[in-house]
Amino acid sequence: MNNVLKFLTRINLKTIRFNFKYFPFKTAIKFPVFISNNVFLHQMKGRVIINGPIKTALVQIGYGKIGISDFKRSRAIWEVHGDVVFNGRAFIMHGCKLNVAAGAQLIFGDDFNMSTECAIVAHKKIQIGNHSGISWESLVMDTDFHHIADETGTVFNHPKEIIIGDNVWVACKCTILKGAVIPNGCVVAANSMITKALVGEKSIFGGNPIRVLKTGISWWY
Repeated sequence: MNNVLKFLTRINLKTIRFNFKYFPFKTAIKFPVFISNNVFLHQMKGRVIINGPIKTALVQIGYGKIGISDFKRSRAIWEVHGDVVFNGRAFIMHGCKLNVAAGAQLIFGDDFNMSTECAIVAHKKIQIGNHSGISWESLVMDTDFHHIADETGTVFNHPKEIIIGDNVWVACKCTILKGAVIPNGCVVAANSMITKALVGEKSIFGGNPIRVLKTGISWWY
């Protein structure tokens, strides 16, 4: 009975609106996505796709508390025109911003965790593998937003997809830009920048410019 009451108290108007906007009735009534009252649903276009068994609160956005951020005053932003795909459980904490342009894809693997005040901007494709996480105040962005042309007028800075592998941990205050590829089993050290495809699974990468700090590692939550 207590679990039922706890469940009912978390079904707010934003959660109802989100689920019945994006899913057919038989899916929406199970409330697979929970939306905190701290989330600003700025644009609710495009599609949300859940692959795998549908479970209540499989995806949670805007929840969780950590000591470095103000849960009451910080809010997440959902600005989506393209496709967001969840391949299983995802926990996206408060203050995070998701921006997906029309025609773009943002794909989350199973057992994904993202800490507070992060931002993901997808204008082409960003794909994150299973059992991966991103720590606080990190940015993942596959576009420069502004077009830059050469002397002939040809634009050369088009968006490039980002791929983050399975079992990857991105530490706090990292910047992951277009064309970045992070291999399976890797850790990205705090305050690092990635602008290219990295080579070598089960490695620690860090710095700016990025470099290998250690190989043959394993990590877990």
